Amino acid sequence: MKTPRDGFTLIEIMIAMSILLVVMLTLMTMTGRTVHTTTLSEREQAALQLVTDRTDEVRTNPSYANLDSLYAGTESSFATLAGFTRVTTIVRTTSGGHDYKKVTVTVTGPGVTTPVSRTVTVAAP
Repeated sequence: MKTPRDGFTLIEIMIAMSILLVVMLTLMTMTGRTVHTTTLSEREQAALQLVTDRTDEVRTNPSYANLDSLYAGTESSFATLAGFTRVTTIVRTTSGGHDYKKVTVTVTGPGVTTPVSRTVTVAAP
């Protein structure tokens, strides 16, 4: 004759704990990946903002002759972005009576998988 059970057997508790462990590990892994992706995205967005800031400065500067001395070079001291480096190169080209400068801005930094770069062309007035 069978008697009614009042609780769980040891094997049932072990199976339930194993399932709970798998679920918890999966949640921890997904949370870690989400935080990592968010951090990378924020860093890449910051690099893009540095590039955009510099190209906007160059475009709005009325002194075409002084672009090289004002902007060409490497910067690495940014108040809120430790480890980032912004390199601005300016190449002057004259062809067919036209004078223009090609300005390339490249930013690298921690968390940025590939350098962020943008090139703009500024024509002489």
